[in-house]
Amino acid sequence: MPRVVALNGWQQLFLVVTAGVAGTVDAIAGGGGLLTVPALLAVGLPPQLALGTNKGQSTFGSAAALLRYAKGGLIPWKRARWLFPAGFIGALGGARLVLLLRPEILKPLILVLLVVVAAFLTFRRAPKGAATEPTPARERVALLAALLIGAYDGFFGPGTGTFLIVAFVSVLGLTLQRASAEAKVVNCAANLAALCLFAFHGVVLWTVALPMAGAQLLAGTLGAHLAIRGGERWVRRVVLAVVLVLVLKLLHDLVQGQWAFRWACPPWPQAR
Repeated sequence: MPRVVALNGWQQLFLVVTAGVAGTVDAIAGGGGLLTVPALLAVGLPPQLALGTNKGQSTFGSAAALLRYAKGGLIPWKRARWLFPAGFIGALGGARLVLLLRPEILKPLILVLLVVVAAFLTFRRAPKGAATEPTPARERVALLAALLIGAYDGFFGPGTGTFLIVAFVSVLGLTLQRASAEAKVVNCAANLAALCLFAFHGVVLWTVALPMAGAQLLAGTLGAHLAIRGGERWVRRVVLAVVLVLVLKLLHDLVQGQWAFRWACPPWPQAR
């Protein structure tokens, strides 16, 4: 059973408000963990409980965002049927890989990739005219990207939503708005896979996760709604803002020379 952590009303309110803000941003561009993981650590949860509880609440936000995007007609279910299992299987494999490798080795590489992503988003022109249907070959590449980025999410995590958006824009030729919607298919699957593993190992504090999950349900729906209504330019700005924060966070960790916040799963505790 998870360790008992007693929170007062103000701490719980702080976490619920943070989950609401994080869920809104995450539904558009990813990066919700930038807010919720430090918040959970700040109220006294140990790293393993913080990560498990974070997945316990964020899964609800990604699911709500996915449903809102689907209602808005931005989810092609024919493609989603194989993107979802690819993200799920990839995340399971990535989470288990943490047992063999330390995630810290990825930080310099991810920092470089995020800078490349920022440049891509800054200078990319929005596609003109009607979008063409991706070829089967491009869809297979997108499937591979979903599998690999899903594995990255299970192993390390920061920037997952952003990398998915850029992959789908580049490979499938989608607008940022549609790429953000389809990224939620993989993101939701990866969150669910991680939650299953964390719950199995008893490191989800449901008394904390469920109130935050309620805020995430509302925030995920709101964020997806804003992305649908705001269009390409608005989504681009939010994604770039998230990329900037991720770059600053990783730079801070590298300069400090320590793992300030545990973005990836530590070695699994024994199931009890």
